[in-house]
Amino acid sequence: MMKKMAAVFFLAIVICAATSFNRLPIVAVPSIVTGPPPAPDQRAVLRTIILDAGHGGIDPGASGLISHEADIALDITLKLGKAIQSRFPGLKVVYTRTSDVLPGNLDDIHRALRLRADMANKAKGDLFISIHCDATDAPAGGYYAKRVIGHKKKTVYVGRKKRKKIINAPIYESYWVKNMVTGTHTFIWAADRTGSKSSIINEGNGKEEEGGGENEGAEKIADSTNILDLTSPEAKIRAQLYEKKYFANSFSLASLVEDEFQKAGRQGVWGVMQRNYKGIWVLQATAMPSILIETGFVTNKEEEEYLNSDQGQNEIVENIVSALKRYQEMLAGGSGQDSPAKDSSAMPARGQ
Repeated sequence: MMKKMAAVFFLAIVICAATSFNRLPIVAVPSIVTGPPPAPDQRAVLRTIILDAGHGGIDPGASGLISHEADIALDITLKLGKAIQSRFPGLKVVYTRTSDVLPGNLDDIHRALRLRADMANKAKGDLFISIHCDATDAPAGGYYAKRVIGHKKKTVYVGRKKRKKIINAPIYESYWVKNMVTGTHTFIWAADRTGSKSSIINEGNGKEEEGGGENEGAEKIADSTNILDLTSPEAKIRAQLYEKKYFANSFSLASLVEDEFQKAGRQGVWGVMQRNYKGIWVLQATAMPSILIETGFVTNKEEEEYLNSDQGQNEIVENIVSALKRYQEMLAGGSGQDSPAKDSSAMPARGQ
């Protein structure tokens, strides 16, 4: 009898909380664990960050004139991990790969993609950051195109009887078209994939947890009540609440990253985006706030050189670390000073 009353009471709390999401906030959503929030120094708001260097091994990613996306992503990721451990003592960094191979040294891209998400979820990450580079559909550097610069009289023969005809034939010249597209953009998972993230969150809530970190609340509910069936309506509602929280926090961090790029003077900062037509599977398969950072275009000659340089990579790392610091302050109750997401309608087609 007591268990049934407790279950009814818990469901009432969750439903009340669910009705409070009238619109998506851009700040951290309070934990659904009852009681006053702990002071910032009582527990770390971030304990574990998963760093994912995109592609690798048999999957080189986008190609530039002098390099491949997989190599640049790995260089930036390793430098980012060292910077995080230096600037955030005690914060654990988990890499999905640390060498030029697919995660787990696999030879199957799809299996490696699943392994990335599995590694993040098993590590109970509080944040998933995937590092990539972008490319346009046009050749790296540029390409030759043709244009009409005039006409000339030309005799041609047409028809079965080869009748002579004089036409104005176009005169072409070739000219060089430079690949001009540059800039950064940061993806969060597609909002129209509702339910996929919450199901992953629900699956992870029955696993053992040490305590602390951004994911602590869901585990505490599942472990401490001892009455919550993970397939029950209560569990599904709770997972949906956490999906909203993780979406809000993903958007906040992505906005902060793009804001730091813009403040650093990067050209063509495209803002926060969602790939609604296709989605980004690994962002939806990780039970935590998750973002994918496109650090620049390898198909632009100058930007590719920047992405390969120590200066460029160090600046990108510093931008991301600064965004993480603001994000951590936001989670702890401070102000991250979010910048609004930009309209992605002008984004050029990508060739990845």
